[in-house]
Amino acid sequence: MAHTKEVLVFLQMKVAGIAVDPFAGLPIVILKDLEDKQAVPIWIGLFEASAIATEMEKVKPPRPITHDLLRNVLQALGTKVTRIEVTDLKEDTFFAVIYLQSAQGEQFSIDSRPSDAIALALRTEAPIFVAKDVVERSQKIDVQQSRAVDFTPASKDKWAEILEKMKPEDFGKYKM
Repeated sequence: MAHTKEVLVFLQMKVAGIAVDPFAGLPIVILKDLEDKQAVPIWIGLFEASAIATEMEKVKPPRPITHDLLRNVLQALGTKVTRIEVTDLKEDTFFAVIYLQSAQGEQFSIDSRPSDAIALALRTEAPIFVAKDVVERSQKIDVQQSRAVDFTPASKDKWAEILEKMKPEDFGKYKM
């Protein structure tokens, strides 16, 4: 019996902004599709939120931070970030891959946390893609389980409604 590899369908997305989870106080990067119809919330750490926010706001630190350093190393080696993909969601944890192309045309894929991949994509102007299956499953994340916050079904529905209606201008500036 021949095994067939599952073909993933991806949606191109953009970083709509960074919000703070009103229940847990954790930063969330919000990805939205290009038509602003679907949103994917990804809970991230404070340092990663800062890295994404500083690039979104075009704030240039006096010395390169880690994601700037990585971009600079890739540029010095003639390597380009061709795209990043958020490929999976397992047990409320997102997984991503960074795709690179060397000056000689050789292609590489590197496992990454979504927050790091997104921070690098913003710095290199690489497109961001999310597997359609991940988009659908992200709407069903058991926030109560993964965030150790006491949610009622009504508050979870309210949070989902808030995310669906958010626009980039609703986020304001995220300061660290």
